[in-house]
Amino acid sequence: MAGKPVRPVNAIDQTRRMLSLVTYLKERPGARVEDVARAFGITEDELVSDLDVLPMCGTSFRGGDLLDIDTDGERIWWHNSAALAEEAAEPLRLAADEATALLVAARAVATLPGLRESDRQALLRATAKVETAAGEMAGASSRLSVTFESEGGVFADVDRAISERRRLWIRYYSPARDEVTEREIDPIRLVSVGHTYVEAWCRRSEARRTFRLDRVAEIRILDEPSAPPEMELRDLSEALVQPAAEDPEVVVEVGPGGRWVAEYYPHDSADELPDGGLRITLRTPDPTSLRRLALRLGRDGRIVSPPELADSARQAAHEALTAYDGIEAVGTAGGAETAEAGGPRGVRAVRPVPDGPDGGLE
Repeated sequence: MAGKPVRPVNAIDQTRRMLSLVTYLKERPGARVEDVARAFGITEDELVSDLDVLPMCGTSFRGGDLLDIDTDGERIWWHNSAALAEEAAEPLRLAADEATALLVAARAVATLPGLRESDRQALLRATAKVETAAGEMAGASSRLSVTFESEGGVFADVDRAISERRRLWIRYYSPARDEVTEREIDPIRLVSVGHTYVEAWCRRSEARRTFRLDRVAEIRILDEPSAPPEMELRDLSEALVQPAAEDPEVVVEVGPGGRWVAEYYPHDSADELPDGGLRITLRTPDPTSLRRLALRLGRDGRIVSPPELADSARQAAHEALTAYDGIEAVGTAGGAETAEAGGPRGVRAVRPVPDGPDGGLE
């Protein structure tokens, strides 16, 4: 089932599916994983991902009455369905903190730009019912508010485009190239790995690309239908960037101040060096994208191989120095000091979110 064609997925669709899944599993103890996945039209990996979330759901977030669901990879078992059914027969009561958290979250979501009006109205009606049921306990929630950052509006537009299967136009900043480009993309799914990303088919590059939402400068939902080509969904549970085994190998040596590279970049190995640094071996489909990393590392690291990439990084450092009219030492505005034969040096090291190896990450 891992090779099933891609299809749009959003949070609302997944929530509806999981609610139906609870009822389905209650009526079918020991159901086979493959049968359940087939019944819901999803892959077995997607089903297992849902099953990882369900044990965190229940009649209260305090624990003790959560869904006790697990799988051995072949069958699915729900161990406390009878106990929860008895609890569900009794009227549920919201505690003050539960009512406050629920109402604040509902009001915040209702303000998101790009939210479908029908969904907004349904949410507002549900909020009003909760306020009535909570009575005096709802008073505290009226004194609290949540403001979403700009990424929230982008998220809402992307989620809406996925739900309505429409194409998006975006203006996007790419740190790897230090430029803003305009693109039309067919969104596939939203993923969260540290930051929130949209995986999409990019009409500009005619390839699958992953865009970070906080780098979207402008976004519009287009009238054109979204029609990404059929492709396998990648397993992103390990990392967003997943270089292939056939990608070229690059070796980077970093000092103690550059050890962060091993934290941010997927790599094959990271061997300790006598000075407290690391010798890191990684793979990337575009080795030239690592020149920027070499310049950021400065005296904290250098590219060892391939030799042509190391030479290219040194040349880039010399060109940067030339831009300062031959001055060998530059103040904090430029951050560059010298360039030596051993590799680019003196470019102030920072801890960025990696721009490469991209593996489809824009």
